[in-house]
Amino acid sequence: MGEMEEVDVDHITTDIPSQKCPLVCESASHACIDRENNPLTGPVFKNPVCKVYRFQTTDSKWMLVREQMEECTLSFSIPKQLLSLYIQEDMRRVQDLRELGELSPHWDNLRKEVMTRYGGIISSYQETLAELDKITGRSFKPSCCKAQKSLEFIPINLHTQRMRVTCPRKTDAFYDIVTVGAPAAHFQGFKCSGGLQRLLSRYEAEKKSFSTAYQCIYYSPEHTAKAQEVLSTMSLLQPLITSLADQLLQAAQEHSSPGLRDALKNLSDKTEQFVHTLKDELVKSALLALHAARPGYISKNQKQNPMQGGQHQGHIHQGSDQNQSPVQGLPGHSPATSVTESTVMCNNVEGSQARGDGGALPPKHQDSIPHHKEYDEEEWDRVWANVAKCLNCVIAMVDKLQEEDNSKPEQVPEQQLADVITSHNPGDWGEQLCPVVTRLKECVMEVVEKAKRAMTFVLLQEAACSIPQGFLLQQRRDVVFSQALAALACGFVMRLYAGMQDKGFLRQLHLVGLVAQFESLLSTYSEEIGMLEDMEVGITDLQRVVFKITEAKTDDLSDLQPLVCGRRDHFIVEVPLPRLVFQTLPEEIKEGKPLRVFPVLFNVGINEQQTIAERFGDISLQERINQKNFEKLEAYYKSLNEKVPLECLPCFQTQTDIKELLETLGQNVVTKKRKNVEILWIAGTICRRLNGIRFTSCKSAKDRTSMSVTLEQCALLRDEHQLSKDFFIRALDCMRSRLAQGDIGHWEDPEAGTVTENKPASRHFYPIALLLVSSHLLVVWLILSLVFLLAKYQ
Repeated sequence: MGEMEEVDVDHITTDIPSQKCPLVCESASHACIDRENNPLTGPVFKNPVCKVYRFQTTDSKWMLVREQMEECTLSFSIPKQLLSLYIQEDMRRVQDLRELGELSPHWDNLRKEVMTRYGGIISSYQETLAELDKITGRSFKPSCCKAQKSLEFIPINLHTQRMRVTCPRKTDAFYDIVTVGAPAAHFQGFKCSGGLQRLLSRYEAEKKSFSTAYQCIYYSPEHTAKAQEVLSTMSLLQPLITSLADQLLQAAQEHSSPGLRDALKNLSDKTEQFVHTLKDELVKSALLALHAARPGYISKNQKQNPMQGGQHQGHIHQGSDQNQSPVQGLPGHSPATSVTESTVMCNNVEGSQARGDGGALPPKHQDSIPHHKEYDEEEWDRVWANVAKCLNCVIAMVDKLQEEDNSKPEQVPEQQLADVITSHNPGDWGEQLCPVVTRLKECVMEVVEKAKRAMTFVLLQEAACSIPQGFLLQQRRDVVFSQALAALACGFVMRLYAGMQDKGFLRQLHLVGLVAQFESLLSTYSEEIGMLEDMEVGITDLQRVVFKITEAKTDDLSDLQPLVCGRRDHFIVEVPLPRLVFQTLPEEIKEGKPLRVFPVLFNVGINEQQTIAERFGDISLQERINQKNFEKLEAYYKSLNEKVPLECLPCFQTQTDIKELLETLGQNVVTKKRKNVEILWIAGTICRRLNGIRFTSCKSAKDRTSMSVTLEQCALLRDEHQLSKDFFIRALDCMRSRLAQGDIGHWEDPEAGTVTENKPASRHFYPIALLLVSSHLLVVWLILSLVFLLAKYQ
C-alpha cells in the first residue's frame, strides 16, 4: 500500500488487535497530497486534515480510501465583498433619492425618513465590515459563534470533504461534498415570527394597507423587481453605448470599413436592447406619479367645474400603443427608411426638442391626465422614440459612406436634402458621422435621466410604505444570502478545479450550467422551522448569481481569489485561473460567457424533534419545498438532455437511468412516509450523475451532517467499489470516530481549535438513550411531562 499511494511510509502502521478499524494514517500536518505544488488549491482551500484507510473488496483485494477535509477562505472573503457591494448600492440609492429634485412636503418627509433608514443600514454594515477586517488567521466560523452579530454574514462550519478511492488496476475516483450550517439569521432569531419565507408572505399581504396609510401607490414585487432591473440595465448599457459610439467615430476617422461595420453592429445591438428595456408602461406611469409629487401640483380634474369633471375621466396608462417598437431599421427589422428620410427624421428629432412638440409623432389626448404646468403626456413617448430614430440616422449615414467608398453612389431624388447630408467634406467620415452620433448620445442620456428618476420614485414609494419592516427583512435577506453565496462559491470552485481536464464537464458548464443540490436535515419543529424558511429563500436567491472564468493577472495567490460584483438583483462571481490553465478552456468560457448554476433544496428531518413534528405538528413546509425543487430538478434535466449528449456525463457502476431515478424521486416526494430519507439518497445520486455540486447541511453542520456524509461515503464504496459487506459497518464506525488509533493520546477539535485529552475511542452522533426510546414511549414521556407541568403551575 505504501507503493500504491504517495504517502510517507512511516505513517503506515500494522493492524493492532485493539484497533476498531483499519486506519492507515491520520495527519493534519502531512496532508497526504502535495498541495504546495498545486496552484488550484492554495488560493481557496487551506488547513487540510487527512485520514487514510484500507478496506477489503468483495474479491478479497484491498482499496485505499483517503478522506480530506479543508477549510475554505471564501467563508470570509465572499461576505466581506458582499458587504462592500451592499454599502455601495445603498449609498447610490441615497444619492438617487437626493437627485429626485424638489418634492411636496409629504413626499419630502418620506424621502428623508427613507434616507435615514438607509443611513442606518450603511452604518451597521460598515461596522460589521470593520470587525471582519480585524479577524486574521481564521478560515471558518465555529457553531459556538453562530449568534455573534459581527459574524452573522459568515456561514457556519463551511468545509470541503473529498474522498479519494484507489483500487488496484483502476483509475482513482473522487467524491466531493461541501458541508455547511444552514444559511439562516441565527443572530436575529426565529422564536417570534419565524423565518424569511413566512415573513415575506406576511409582509406582502400587509404592504397594501401600509401604502394606503402612507398615501403611496402600491407596487407589486414584480413592479419593484422591474424598476431595479431597469436601473441596473441602464447603468450598464448607457456607458457601453457611449463607448461604442466613440469606437464608431474612431473607425470613421481611420476610414476603416470593416471597423465601421463591426462598431455599428455592436452599437445597434446594445441600443436596441436599451430601447426594449424601457418599453414598459411602468416608466411612463411612474413619471406621471413623480410629476404629481412635485410642489403645487393640482390635477386637471380639480381645475374643472363639476359639470365638466366627469367628462374627462381617464387612466394614467393612456397613450401610444407601445406594443409596436419605434425601432426601425435595426438588425432583424426591415429598414424602410432611406438616407434622405432618416435625415429629415433626425432634423425632426432636433426640432421637436426645441419646439417642445411631438415632431413626427401622432398627437395625443392630454385632457384625461392630471397635470401641473400643462404636463405633457407625450414627452416620454417622444424622448424614448428619439433614441431609435437617431440610431436610424447613424445607420443610414454609415450605409451612405460605405456606398461612396465603393464608388457606387446612389442617386437621391431630393437634391436639396442630399446636400444636407453631403454638406461636409465627402472624404472625412468622422465629420459627417459626428453630428448624428452626438445626437444619439444626447438622446440616450436624456432617456436615462428621466427613467432613472421615475424608477427611483417607484423604489421610494416601495421603501416608504415598508418602513420599518421592509428594511429589517432586507437586512435579514442580506445575511442569509451572504452565507448561501459563500457556500455556493466554494462548491463551484471545488467542482471547477476537479473538472478542468474533463471536456464533457466543461461543455456542460457553458451550454447549460450546473445543478447545485442542497441536502438539508433540519426538522420542521420549533426554531428549526424558521431556519428552514430562511434557507429556502436564501437558496432560491442564488438563482440571481452567475459565474465567469477569467484569466488571472499573475499566478500569485492573491490574484486567484474569486471576486464578486453586481447588485442585489444580479451578482457575478469571477473565478480567476492561472494563464496556462485558462488557455486550456473552451473558447466560450474564455470569452466570458456567464455560467449558470441551478440551486435545488431537498429537506428531510431525521432527529427526535422531527418525530414530534410528524406526530403532533405540521410538515407541509417540508413537503412543499421538496415538491417545488423536484420540479426544478426535472426541468434542469430536460434542458440538459436537449443540449448535452449523455457521453458528457460521468459513468457509474450502477447503471440506473437518470430518468428512472427522477421518476422514483417524484414518487417519493408525494408519498406520505415518515422520515423518508430515500428522497435525500435519490436526489444526491441524481446530482452526482449530473456532474452537480453536493451540499449537506443541518443546524451547525456537525452531528447530523457527519452522519449523512459518512453513510453516503460508505454507500459509494459499497455500490461503486465493491466494498465487502463484512467491512461496511466497520468502515462506517471508523469514519464516524474521532479517534481510531490506539497509540494517539489526544485529538484536535477543528471547531474549537484546542487540543482535548482522553476522549473516548468512538463518538456516536446520537444519544444512545434516544436511539433506544421507541416512538410509543416518547409519547408517554410527553404526556407525563405535560401532567407534571400542569401540576407544578397549579
